[in-house]
Amino acid sequence: MSRGGAGDREAVGIAETAPHRADDVPRRGGRAARGSIALALVLAISLGGVAGAQVGSSPGPERAFGRIQRPLGAEPTLRPTRRAGAAGPVVTSSRAVRPSLLVHVPGPMRVTARPGGGGVVGNLPPTSRYYHTPLVAWVLHTADHGRFGLVTLPYSGTRRTGWISLDGLRRSRTPIRVWVDLSRHELVVRRLGREILHAPAATGAPDSPTPIGRYFVTDRVPFPKGSAYGTFAFGLSGIQVHLPPGWTGGDQLAIHGTNDPGSIGTSASAGCVRVSEAVLARLRPLLRLGTPVVVRP
Repeated sequence: MSRGGAGDREAVGIAETAPHRADDVPRRGGRAARGSIALALVLAISLGGVAGAQVGSSPGPERAFGRIQRPLGAEPTLRPTRRAGAAGPVVTSSRAVRPSLLVHVPGPMRVTARPGGGGVVGNLPPTSRYYHTPLVAWVLHTADHGRFGLVTLPYSGTRRTGWISLDGLRRSRTPIRVWVDLSRHELVVRRLGREILHAPAATGAPDSPTPIGRYFVTDRVPFPKGSAYGTFAFGLSGIQVHLPPGWTGGDQLAIHGTNDPGSIGTSASAGCVRVSEAVLARLRPLLRLGTPVVVRP
């Protein structure tokens, strides 16, 4: 299986500002000014092998992000990002949202229980596990005036976090964050808290549910048209620990396309998030390495 080209796999830096908390859940609200002129105030708060090929299909061709199978079908229509009848942009909150802090990992790093100390709880690898892409990690919080950063543990199968030293690490920022709502089978993209994409998605089947948690993009991998993963996959830092019985494909979580568009909007995968080709085209310029992806119930 061919890996993504250099352009697809390199990290893209974003102008720096201060980091923000990763576990803030966006909320919608707003207020109108009295009088003849209504003022819409927009404020915001932001907060592989792959396990997501079709459940029940032949496992062999789906190893390591999958291979060509059936022709790609028609794609569902994207949902609008604004509620019907809304007079202005969607209002999400009363606090400004800052870009997420990303760090480029130059080599293996110890992850500790406390900033600058405590027991070692894991390691941050310099590359992704399956495609060996240089790792760009999402920093959830910082401590000690930005000297230490809280990160999730990639490929651990847990939601555990720990601290790394940020001294000397190359930093970048992204205003983009992805939210996956499992109960609604929806994928939402927000830029600085403001919704810019809202689309249906397939999620894990009942016996292989998509694990909730905080992840980040580790790989950007193109595929030939007709692949079980559509034409593109965004490998994530998480793994599926509840694979379907008899599954012999990979365990990396991902957001990818599908050659079974009828499954979109249902619980059908081995754990990955499936979207249409139209959505993939929208995601490709937005989801750089390190982009946060939050999966919630």
